[in-house]
Amino acid sequence: MKTKHQRRNIRRPLAIAIGIAIAQSAAAQSLLEEVIVTAQKREQNLQDVPVAVTAFTGEQMSALGVQESFDIAAFSPGVHISGNLAGQNTQFSIRGVTQNDFNDIIEAPNAVYLDEGYIAVAQAQTFAVYDIARVEILKGPQGTLFGRNATGGLVHYVSNKPTFDETTGYVDLTTGQFDTPNNANRHTLEAALSGPLGDKVAARAALRYNRQDPYLENRYPETAFLPAPGEGAGADLGDDDTIAGRLSLAFQPTDTLQIDLSANYADSEVSTGPFQSKSTIGVIEGGELVNVIDTPPGETRLTIDGDGDGGADAIDGDQFLPGGGIGLPGRLAPGADFFGYLDPDGDDFTFSGDFAFKDQGYTESSGLNARVAWDLSANTSFTAITDWKRYEKLLFIDVDSAPANQLANYAGVDATSFSQELRLTGESDNMRWVAGLYYLNIDNQSDNGLKAPANSIAGGAPFAPVDIGVVAELETNSYSVFGQLDYDLTPTLTATAGLRLMREEKDYDMALGVFPSFDNYSVNRGDFIPNAFGAGSPYFYEDETSDPLWTGKLQLDWHPSDTLMIYAGVNRGVKAGSFNAPLLGAYLGSGGNSAIAYDEEVLISYEGGFKATLGDGLTRLNGSVFYYDYSDYQAFLFVGVGGVVINADAETYGAELELTTSPIDGLDLMFNAAYFDATVKDIPLRFGSPLPPRDVKPTYAPELQATALARYAWDMFGGTMALQGDLSYSDEFYYNLRNFDADKFDSYTMVNAQLSWQSPSAAWTTTLAVRNITDERAGVQGFDLATLCGCNEVSYRAPRFYSVGLRYEF
Repeated sequence: MKTKHQRRNIRRPLAIAIGIAIAQSAAAQSLLEEVIVTAQKREQNLQDVPVAVTAFTGEQMSALGVQESFDIAAFSPGVHISGNLAGQNTQFSIRGVTQNDFNDIIEAPNAVYLDEGYIAVAQAQTFAVYDIARVEILKGPQGTLFGRNATGGLVHYVSNKPTFDETTGYVDLTTGQFDTPNNANRHTLEAALSGPLGDKVAARAALRYNRQDPYLENRYPETAFLPAPGEGAGADLGDDDTIAGRLSLAFQPTDTLQIDLSANYADSEVSTGPFQSKSTIGVIEGGELVNVIDTPPGETRLTIDGDGDGGADAIDGDQFLPGGGIGLPGRLAPGADFFGYLDPDGDDFTFSGDFAFKDQGYTESSGLNARVAWDLSANTSFTAITDWKRYEKLLFIDVDSAPANQLANYAGVDATSFSQELRLTGESDNMRWVAGLYYLNIDNQSDNGLKAPANSIAGGAPFAPVDIGVVAELETNSYSVFGQLDYDLTPTLTATAGLRLMREEKDYDMALGVFPSFDNYSVNRGDFIPNAFGAGSPYFYEDETSDPLWTGKLQLDWHPSDTLMIYAGVNRGVKAGSFNAPLLGAYLGSGGNSAIAYDEEVLISYEGGFKATLGDGLTRLNGSVFYYDYSDYQAFLFVGVGGVVINADAETYGAELELTTSPIDGLDLMFNAAYFDATVKDIPLRFGSPLPPRDVKPTYAPELQATALARYAWDMFGGTMALQGDLSYSDEFYYNLRNFDADKFDSYTMVNAQLSWQSPSAAWTTTLAVRNITDERAGVQGFDLATLCGCNEVSYRAPRFYSVGLRYEF
């Protein structure tokens, strides 16, 4: 009898051949083609990987309309998005594991990679997707195979590599319009060229340019409350001007050695973040804010008294929180925010905002990556990955997204990362193994704060205008040794054991206080203003840590047949502790220096699943169940106008199911669903609250998600016509850890459709598409500012979008 490993080797070339045949046949170009992944650091059929993995090829992502890195979340069960700055910076949430601290000093609990190079800054997870071969999304703790450990999971984008055999390339042009009062246009050009430079050298160049008009129409100075915050105020929002490029070189000096080098650069210019305002009101009991609700239409109070039921039956009263409304006796209009503003069309795309400027923000990133792969023998190989990245950004939002000149929030970063991974992999008849060393350095400086611009009601003369800023510097050095062994106990049963040992060193320096503000396009310049908020300011903090940490994995997977795999195991993940860099109000409100440091989080994951191939390979059915037991979960508690990360225990129960099938020739169907019930325990309403802590739901964690897709292709006009439709459903979810009623986005269903035609040679493809057909208002990000402005700021996914695309491949 052949061993399971030998059977896998038989199936793998067959799967690759099937994938190539599908990709080369225009009549059968399927969204459901087999995907070969490297989730376990070796090439495997997706169905042979005993891990919850969702993977898509570049062609599939293009057909799904993936433009930005986070777009793939809509088609991946259990994966959502979080972040800040109205979607200009977005990160992944996997199975409810996320951390939406808006300071770039942090690392996310879900790691993102490009060509095995770790993206160290959480908000740098937002990038344009172009010339990509595939994406792999792994769920659950990662630490025994990939360079950087992560508790929630990882997303790995793999770019297309240079071709040695022939010159190839493509040009892809898409143009379209958003269905908004602005009739905003978007034009995107993507192109790549690849080919040999000699017998042993090949190169590939790719670029992407995107020009998007603002889709959020600004009616400012309509209902302006104060003089404008500066020249150019009141711009339309939601634009994007991005250019990105990647150059890759591949060297094959011998049959056993390959060296891949790549350089990438991306630059984006954007307006102020496209938040909108909705009127909210705080519910007070005994001097404590216990809930926030949408403001009733006739309500004129700043805050309202509760009667012990959390605000469901609010009663008359005169309790209010100090500072709310900046001394106003009540709301200046019934049902509006403190200053009388109510969004003119609710969640549609018209608003009135003063602190809104064209080309105010930018993000810029660059990177170098080197990968050396050397086959030491027929069964052993060595891989070295060297990666360097630089991130710069400065982005702004208006805290009330309204015409009252109050405060703006800004987020800036200047960071570099360097990582070096050395990895050995090997196999024999009954085992496969990986062993490696990993070093990571992150040198991060962030500038965050609140800007009181010219003419601001919060300026605080004689210092106005000012930046109430925090400057934080964090250097991280992480050293790891890791390994994983798969051992065949029998021809059908395999045991897996993995271990990672690491030391995490952090050196932290923070200062916060008040700077003079010179304009609306720069922050934290000059020297602190002494005693601007009384004796003691500015405030300073320094600390350093050096912690030993470990992760581990034990698992069994059983192949009762060539078409069925069942697996179960336990996995320990860890994310190092770190330091907060809070805004001034959050610093003072959370106890000052005592709230700066927080501990590592530890996740014990228990998971079982199956992967089945049915109907002669035409159907794949995969499922998993899991239980997460968290110790010291790193949760972001946002109170007032700022927040800090705190440690709290948590637990999650969940299940996922994925079905892909081609029941008849030309028809592809996909369905996936994910459900989980997550609880974060003993969260206080605020630091020092006399009320007992509560169990809450994590942020940006919809309990139920589901996606369905259908694609039918047929011969027409000498080529292939294809009609495709997909819908994705998300349950409601909170965007504030306190789980107040108003701090929640409703459930939504997004629907997309497209019609494409491909020429007989597959050289030409034209596409007509409509994204968000029903013009659904799907929530992206939000902040609770009910006690500052009587409002929450919220952002939504882009409105209905019509486009036409033309692609030429050669």
